[in-house]
Amino acid sequence: MLLYRDCDHTALHGLLQNLGLQVNAVAPGEVIPGSFWGDEEAGLIGSTLYVREDTPVHSVLHESCHYACMDEQRRAVLHTNAGGDSAEENAVCYLQILLSDCLPDMGRAGMFADMDAWGYSFRLGSSKRWFEEDADDARQWLKQNQLLAMADQLAHANG
Repeated sequence: MLLYRDCDHTALHGLLQNLGLQVNAVAPGEVIPGSFWGDEEAGLIGSTLYVREDTPVHSVLHESCHYACMDEQRRAVLHTNAGGDSAEENAVCYLQILLSDCLPDMGRAGMFADMDAWGYSFRLGSSKRWFEEDADDARQWLKQNQLLAMADQLAHANG
Protein backbone atom coordinates (compact mmCIF):
# COMPACT_ATOMS: atom_id res chain seq x y z
CA MET A 1 0.00 0.00 0.00
CA LEU A 2 1.44 3.36 -1.05
CA LEU A 3 1.63 5.66 1.96
CA TYR A 4 1.89 9.44 2.05
CA ARG A 5 5.45 9.32 3.42
CA ASP A 6 6.55 7.24 0.39
CA CYS A 7 4.80 9.10 -2.42
CA ASP A 8 5.99 11.85 -4.73
CA HIS A 9 4.86 14.84 -2.66
CA THR A 10 5.42 17.32 -5.48
CA ALA A 11 3.07 15.45 -7.83
CA LEU A 12 0.48 14.78 -5.11
CA HIS A 13 0.45 18.33 -3.72
CA GLY A 14 0.25 19.75 -7.25
CA LEU A 15 -2.75 17.58 -8.02
CA LEU A 16 -4.48 18.51 -4.76
CA GLN A 17 -3.78 22.19 -5.36
CA ASN A 18 -5.44 21.87 -8.78
CA LEU A 19 -8.50 20.48 -6.98
CA GLY A 20 -8.54 23.52 -4.68
CA LEU A 21 -7.18 21.77 -1.60
CA GLN A 22 -4.42 22.63 0.85
CA VAL A 23 -2.52 19.81 2.54
CA ASN A 24 -1.80 19.85 6.25
CA ALA A 25 0.47 17.04 7.44
CA VAL A 26 0.09 16.24 11.12
CA ALA A 27 2.88 14.78 13.24
CA PRO A 28 3.33 11.03 13.57
CA GLY A 29 0.99 9.57 16.16
CA GLU A 30 -1.27 12.64 16.20
CA VAL A 31 -5.00 12.31 15.56
CA ILE A 32 -5.88 13.32 12.00
CA PRO A 33 -8.47 16.12 12.15
CA GLY A 34 -11.55 15.58 10.00
CA SER A 35 -10.92 11.86 9.44
CA PHE A 36 -14.22 10.06 8.91
CA TRP A 37 -12.69 6.59 9.36
CA GLY A 38 -10.13 7.53 12.02
CA ASP A 39 -6.77 5.80 12.42
CA GLU A 40 -4.46 6.77 9.54
CA GLU A 41 -7.20 7.78 7.09
CA ALA A 42 -7.16 11.26 5.52
CA GLY A 43 -9.33 13.99 7.02
CA LEU A 44 -11.23 16.80 5.36
CA ILE A 45 -12.30 20.11 6.89
CA GLY A 46 -13.29 22.79 4.43
CA SER A 47 -10.62 23.02 1.76
CA THR A 48 -7.91 21.51 3.97
CA LEU A 49 -6.95 17.87 3.61
CA TYR A 50 -5.24 16.42 6.67
CA VAL A 51 -2.75 13.57 6.34
CA ARG A 52 -0.12 11.81 8.37
CA GLU A 53 2.97 10.00 7.14
CA ASP A 54 1.13 6.66 7.39
CA THR A 55 -1.97 7.85 5.51
CA PRO A 56 -2.60 5.69 2.42
CA VAL A 57 -2.55 7.64 -0.83
CA HIS A 58 -5.81 5.99 -1.91
CA SER A 59 -7.41 7.65 1.15
CA VAL A 60 -5.87 11.01 0.21
CA LEU A 61 -7.33 10.76 -3.29
CA HIS A 62 -10.68 9.45 -2.09
CA GLU A 63 -11.28 12.36 0.27
CA SER A 64 -9.94 14.80 -2.33
CA CYS A 65 -12.38 13.46 -4.89
CA HIS A 66 -15.24 13.90 -2.42
CA TYR A 67 -14.25 17.55 -2.26
CA ALA A 68 -14.08 17.80 -6.06
CA CYS A 69 -17.55 16.25 -6.40
CA MET A 70 -19.39 18.59 -4.04
CA ASP A 71 -20.83 22.01 -4.69
CA GLU A 72 -19.74 25.22 -2.97
CA GLN A 73 -22.64 25.08 -0.50
CA ARG A 74 -21.52 21.69 0.85
CA ARG A 75 -17.86 22.73 0.82
CA ALA A 76 -18.69 25.74 3.00
CA VAL A 77 -19.84 23.48 5.86
CA LEU A 78 -17.57 20.49 5.18
CA HIS A 79 -16.23 18.90 8.32
CA THR A 80 -15.27 15.20 8.45
CA ASN A 81 -18.30 13.67 6.69
CA ALA A 82 -18.37 14.49 2.99
CA GLY A 83 -21.91 13.14 2.70
CA GLY A 84 -23.37 12.60 -0.74
CA ASP A 85 -25.44 9.74 -2.07
CA SER A 86 -24.42 6.37 -3.50
CA ALA A 87 -24.21 7.75 -7.05
CA GLU A 88 -21.74 10.38 -5.86
CA GLU A 89 -19.75 7.80 -3.90
CA ASN A 90 -19.38 5.73 -7.06
CA ALA A 91 -18.27 8.85 -8.92
CA VAL A 92 -15.72 9.57 -6.19
CA CYS A 93 -14.25 6.06 -6.52
CA TYR A 94 -14.10 6.35 -10.29
CA LEU A 95 -12.49 9.79 -10.14
CA GLN A 96 -9.83 8.67 -7.66
CA ILE A 97 -8.86 5.90 -10.09
CA LEU A 98 -8.64 8.38 -12.97
CA LEU A 99 -6.58 10.84 -10.93
CA SER A 100 -4.20 8.12 -9.76
CA ASP A 101 -2.72 8.35 -13.25
CA CYS A 102 -1.45 11.83 -12.29
CA LEU A 103 0.83 10.24 -9.68
CA PRO A 104 3.93 8.59 -11.13
CA ASP A 105 4.31 6.26 -8.17
CA MET A 106 0.64 5.16 -8.11
CA GLY A 107 -1.17 4.85 -11.43
CA ARG A 108 -4.30 2.79 -11.91
CA ALA A 109 -2.68 -0.58 -11.21
CA GLY A 110 -1.45 0.67 -7.84
CA MET A 111 -4.79 2.25 -7.05
CA PHE A 112 -6.70 -0.93 -7.91
CA ALA A 113 -4.39 -2.99 -5.69
CA ASP A 114 -4.62 -0.56 -2.77
CA MET A 115 -8.40 -0.17 -3.02
CA ASP A 116 -8.85 -3.95 -3.01
CA ALA A 117 -6.39 -4.40 -0.13
CA TRP A 118 -8.18 -1.75 1.95
CA GLY A 119 -11.53 -3.42 1.38
CA TYR A 120 -13.47 -1.25 -1.06
CA SER A 121 -16.45 -3.39 -1.95
CA PHE A 122 -17.71 -3.76 -5.50
CA ARG A 123 -20.39 -6.02 -6.92
CA LEU A 124 -17.97 -7.63 -9.40
CA GLY A 125 -15.44 -8.38 -6.68
CA SER A 126 -12.58 -6.04 -7.56
CA SER A 127 -12.09 -2.36 -8.20
CA LYS A 128 -10.55 -3.07 -11.61
CA ARG A 129 -13.49 -5.15 -12.80
CA TRP A 130 -15.94 -2.56 -11.46
CA PHE A 131 -14.05 0.27 -13.19
CA GLU A 132 -13.82 -1.55 -16.52
CA GLU A 133 -17.18 -3.35 -16.59
CA ASP A 134 -19.72 -1.82 -14.20
CA ALA A 135 -19.06 1.88 -13.71
CA ASP A 136 -21.16 3.48 -16.46
CA ASP A 137 -23.25 5.28 -13.84
CA ALA A 138 -20.13 6.78 -12.24
CA ARG A 139 -18.78 7.93 -15.61
CA GLN A 140 -22.14 9.49 -16.48
CA TRP A 141 -22.30 11.29 -13.10
CA LEU A 142 -18.81 12.71 -13.62
CA LYS A 143 -19.62 13.72 -17.19
CA GLN A 144 -22.80 15.51 -16.15
CA ASN A 145 -20.86 17.42 -13.50
CA GLN A 146 -17.99 18.35 -15.86
CA LEU A 147 -15.54 16.34 -13.76
CA LEU A 148 -14.65 13.79 -16.43
CA ALA A 149 -13.21 16.57 -18.59
CA MET A 150 -11.39 18.04 -15.58
CA ALA A 151 -9.80 14.67 -14.80
CA ASP A 152 -8.72 14.30 -18.41
CA GLN A 153 -7.13 17.77 -18.39
CA LEU A 154 -5.25 17.04 -15.16
CA ALA A 155 -4.02 13.69 -16.44
CA HIS A 156 -2.70 15.28 -19.63
CA ALA A 157 -1.10 18.16 -17.72
CA ASN A 158 0.72 15.69 -15.46
CA GLY A 159 1.39 12.99 -18.04
